[in-house]
Parts: sequence; structure tokens; C-alpha cells
Amino acid sequence: MPIHLPPISRRAFLSRAAAAAAGLALKPSLFAASKRINPDSWAFFSDIHLAGDTAQIQRGVNMAEHFAAVSHELLGLAEQPAALFVTGDCAFNNGEKEDYATVTKLLEPIRAQQMPIHLLLGNHDNRERFWEVLTAEKSAKRPLADRQVAIVRTPRANWFILDSLEKTLSTPGYLGNEQLDWLGSALDKNRRKPALVLVHHNLGLGANMGLKDTSALLDVIRPRQQVKAYIFGHTHTWKVDQDSSGIHLINLPPVAYVFQEGQPSGWVHATVEDKKMHLELRCVDTTHKAHGQKVELEWRS
Repeated sequence: MPIHLPPISRRAFLSRAAAAAAGLALKPSLFAASKRINPDSWAFFSDIHLAGDTAQIQRGVNMAEHFAAVSHELLGLAEQPAALFVTGDCAFNNGEKEDYATVTKLLEPIRAQQMPIHLLLGNHDNRERFWEVLTAEKSAKRPLADRQVAIVRTPRANWFILDSLEKTLSTPGYLGNEQLDWLGSALDKNRRKPALVLVHHNLGLGANMGLKDTSALLDVIRPRQQVKAYIFGHTHTWKVDQDSSGIHLINLPPVAYVFQEGQPSGWVHATVEDKKMHLELRCVDTTHKAHGQKVELEWRS
């Protein structure tokens, strides 16, 4: 399994007063007793960079406040997404235990709404320190002993979660032969539905930022026509592109801070259909010119 946070009861959430620090609490009115769950709707957060100190500022941004803002909007949707994917760099810088205490605490309002959460790891994360906080999840059976991989099967698509964390604070990512072999085998056993691949790192190794074994990964996913999209974070950039084989490349924006002025921070709301996926960008700054941008992606044949 990947790092997975199951839903918790609203009573447990309220009893633990887990809405984090003063000023970050979410309104009780957001917690609908019987909100409809849309099985084709999904939420994507990336590069949340939460610190043990919720007052931490980086590049002029309070990461915890940004996270509270996107969580508030997610919980306010009329229909609840089937799950939330967080595509890595959960921790602020080098994956301290206190960072993950903040991560799990600020995610509790979403869990209390009965929304499953799938957490991926990025280059600012540390597996062992994460496990110090999520001791129960460490003991969960995993397909690979040293990497967090999984398949999330849904009515219209299968989500393949990969682990590109090679070393904490080492910017490039690496999947490795064992993980690529697992992916190829898993894809071959699941041919009937579109396959959507989620990982923290971008393809290529420009500016020493992407996957070291990009070519090996493309050798696995390009020939398998059920692979329709590659979804990632890491670059702190919002961009939707397509590679030469027709696979959609979805670069998620950061929830936290941007590297380049003018880029949006926020989250992405996705809706999957049989032959396409709709994306909507939701910006922390609702006055940003890209806020509400919608993109329709048709699957390759």
C-alpha cells in the first residue's frame, strides 16, 4: 500500500480537537452529514510543504494557511470527491517528525468528512520519520518492501501510485528496476481500464530536477496503450502537456509556494469519464487569472 489515511469519524475528529492551530480551524458547517460522494471526482494536492511550526513562512507564504484554504474549498464542494491524492513533498524541507505531525493533524478535517487520502513521497520527505508518526501504516502489507506503490481501482480508471523518493533533499527522483518491473506487471494485469500514473517527479532531468530513469519508465508506459496520463508535482508549476505517444502530462501546482512569480498555487479538481478527464484549477488566490481554468483531456486510442 502507499501511505494511506482512511476516513475517521467526525466524533473522533472533534474529540481530538484536530483542526490545528488557532486561525486554521474549519467551520463545523462544512461537515455535511450526508454529502453525496461522486465516484468519478478526485482531488489533487501537491507540494504542500507543511512544517512542524504552522507559523513557518517560506518565499513569503505561510504553508499551513495555504493548506487550510484549499482544504476549506475542498470540504465546501457540493459533491464530495472519491479521494484526495497528495503527490509528494508533504514535509517542509527534510522530513522532520514534527512536520508529519502537522500533516496528519491538518488532514484530519478531510478524513472526518469520510474522504480517503493517498499520500505520495517527494524529495523533501523522509520515510522513516513519517513512519514514526504513522506507526500503524508502517505495518501495512506492501507490494514492494522499500517503496510505496499501489493500485487504486475505481469504476472508470485504475490509479497507479509510484514512489520516486531516492534520498531526502536530493532533488532528482529515481524509481529503480524493481519498481518498474512491478509497474509493467501490474499494468499487464489491468488492461481493461485507463491507467493513470501518479508520482512526485517530472519526466526528464532538466536542471537536475526530474526522474533519473525517465527513459526506462517511458519504455514501460508508452507501449501499454491503457496508460493515458502521467500526473506529478515537484516543479511547483501548473502545466498540462502531451508526450509524443499521446500520454497526457499533468504538472500539478503547489499548494504551498511557487518558484516563479506569476505561477498559481492551489489544487486541481478532476472528473474522469470513460474516454476523457476534465481538470479544473482552483487557486489559493481566487483573483489569479488562471483560477477556474478548465482543461479537457481525451484519452489516446
